Amino acid sequence: MTRERKVDVAIALLAFATAAAVMYLHGFGTPDPEARDGDALGVALLALMTLPFAARRRHALAVFAVCAAAMVAIHALRYPGELGLWLIVAVYSLAAYAPDPRTARTRGLIAGGVFAVLGALAAFVDPDPGILAGAIAWAGAWVAGDVTRQRRERIAALQERAERAEREAERERRLAVAEERTRIARDLHDSAGHAMNVILVQAGAARLLRDSDPQRAREALETIEPVARRTIAEIDRLVSALRAETGEEEPVALPGVDGIDELADHHRAGGLPVTVRRDGEPRPLQTGVDRAAYRIVQEALTNAARHGDGSADILLRFGARTLEIVVLNPVASNGAPAGEGHGLVGMRERAALLGGSLAVGCEDGRFRLRATLPYDLPQR
Repeated sequence: MTRERKVDVAIALLAFATAAAVMYLHGFGTPDPEARDGDALGVALLALMTLPFAARRRHALAVFAVCAAAMVAIHALRYPGELGLWLIVAVYSLAAYAPDPRTARTRGLIAGGVFAVLGALAAFVDPDPGILAGAIAWAGAWVAGDVTRQRRERIAALQERAERAEREAERERRLAVAEERTRIARDLHDSAGHAMNVILVQAGAARLLRDSDPQRAREALETIEPVARRTIAEIDRLVSALRAETGEEEPVALPGVDGIDELADHHRAGGLPVTVRRDGEPRPLQTGVDRAAYRIVQEALTNAARHGDGSADILLRFGARTLEIVVLNPVASNGAPAGEGHGLVGMRERAALLGGSLAVGCEDGRFRLRATLPYDLPQR
């Protein structure tokens, strides 16, 4: 039995016991000599009027109807009129446990009609000045019950709002996780693709120089191992981040603008002339801009190795509001036309997500890439 059920049973038994005592005492205070003495019929009617209170929460209207009918019989048989006060429990429950405001208004009309019947009975059969006190008691019980119902509805609405907000927060968290994992997967693709292209270029150079220049061939082969090791380590970090639950581990430290020099060194180690110049005062960058700049330069060098001779000139211009990245590299006669390829699509997407832009084109046998990344990320 639930706690609420136990409370209702206790209220029903207490109401029955006190009503029986009032019946045998002929009312409150001075006994009413004209009131009917307590007997078995009166006790049965009192039981019918009070014991249904135990079901007042789930069946408020039915409980009120049964209790009101018993009260009409009690009054008609001239038992003490004060017994009508016990019906305020049913009146309160009728208002307090209405499922909605419309039902509460309907029940209010029903309660008013029943009280009108009792008033008419008292006026024509046994005039009783206490009928006014009964009306005040019923009205007070109804108002208290209606206030309780409204408070419960407000609490339920606030709880529903809080749950909705929690669901929205969970949805936003999942979207953020999905977005972060998509970004990590893109980084994984870029890193692996760049490494494979570097390895491909160095292996091809070693093959071509094997007989004519063994020393440079060995240097090209020696470049492959550190590139492969570094790439495997980065892939391990990225895969770990994909598997980890958000918030349980620290974010994976991915390269930024500071890593561009090391990236160029790896190309130079393979005999590919790559220059890096900086214009303006370097400044701290937000994580998204920092990583995007690195990945754009990395992809540009990959394209330089794939469609040219691997050499490239890189310019990082730190402006007042934007970071400008310019990469120039020769293009072979059979190089890919500007604007084609998944690499360029990925670079454009990165720049667009940050509110920047990317433009490419070929001129005098050189491929020119220009990316502009604003320092301040766009509001979403």
